[in-house]
Amino acid sequence: MALPTQLLRCGVLGMNSRNINYIARYNQRALYPLVDDKLQTKLAAQKQNISVPELLGVIERQWQVKNIESLIGEWSKFVIKPTRGSGGKGILVITGRDFEYFLKSNGQKLELKDIRRHINNILSGLYSLGGKPDSVMFESLIEYDQVFTDYTYEGVPDIRIVVFKGFPVMAMLRCATHASDGRANLHQGAIGIGLDLSTGKSLNAVQYNRPVSEHPDTGKSFSELEIPGWDEILVLAAGCFEMVGLGYMGCDIVLDRHAGPVILELNARPGLAIQLASGEGLMKRLKAVEAFEPELLELPPEQRVRFMQEMV
Repeated sequence: MALPTQLLRCGVLGMNSRNINYIARYNQRALYPLVDDKLQTKLAAQKQNISVPELLGVIERQWQVKNIESLIGEWSKFVIKPTRGSGGKGILVITGRDFEYFLKSNGQKLELKDIRRHINNILSGLYSLGGKPDSVMFESLIEYDQVFTDYTYEGVPDIRIVVFKGFPVMAMLRCATHASDGRANLHQGAIGIGLDLSTGKSLNAVQYNRPVSEHPDTGKSFSELEIPGWDEILVLAAGCFEMVGLGYMGCDIVLDRHAGPVILELNARPGLAIQLASGEGLMKRLKAVEAFEPELLELPPEQRVRFMQEMV
C-alpha cells in the first residue's frame, strides 16, 4: 500500500484536499440544489438547450401513487429515479413489457405492485441524501450507442468528466458488469476506463481498484476503445459550468444511439476513483487551471476544451 507522502508526490488528490481546497472553495452551497436534485438539473439543462433524457413524468405526493397505472400507460421502456438519490441507489430500469409484467435488463419480471412499492420507498426517502422525503422522476430509457455493445453488461455505460472552473480535466468511461448488476457504479463492481482528453481513447482500466485489460463478461479488450464524437462530449461537459456555476464538479454523460451525447446528471462531490482509472493524479491539472490567467477563464466552452487538450 502506498504511503500518503508517495501519493502526494504522484499528484494524487485525497479526500480531505478535495473537500477543503476544491469543493468548499469553488462550490457555493447555494448552488448545490441544482445538482443534488436531478429534476432541477434537468430543468436547468433544458433552459440552456442542453440535451438530457426526456422527462416523462414526476410523482411528488403519496396520493399520486394510486394513479401510477394511468401515468405509465403503455410505456414499454422507462427509468424510475429518486430526484435526490446518490450513488445510483433507487434507480429502476424497465427495458420491456410482457403482458402485465415489467421486465428488467436481467430478465426479472415485476408486477405493478412492485413498481408501486419501489415508488413508495423513494417517496419515503429510502434512497435520498440524508434520508429525507423525496420525489420520483420518470425518464425515457437511454439506448446506448452500439460502439459500447461489447464493453458493458446489461447496463448503460456513462462517461464521467471532472470539470474545474469550466475546463474538463479528467475523464473515464464506467461500464456495467455482471458483478455490478448492470449498474455503472465502480464501488459495486463496474469497470472504470481512463480516457485520453485529446483523443477519447482508453488509457487504463480498473475493477475493484485493480488493473484489468478486458471486460470480465464479454472478453472485449479495452485497448481498442475510442469514444466517438469526443470533442462534442467535452464541450457538453464544459458548458455545464455556465449552466450551474459550480467550480468543481463531475458531469455524467451517456451516448444515446438516437440523440447523441446527453447529460445524465451532475455531481458537486465527484469521487476520486477517476485517478485510478486514468493512472494519473488530478493535482497537476487542477493546479495548472488555478494558475491560468483571468482571460483564459472567459473563453467559451469550445475554446476551453481545445486549450485543455493541447495542454495535457
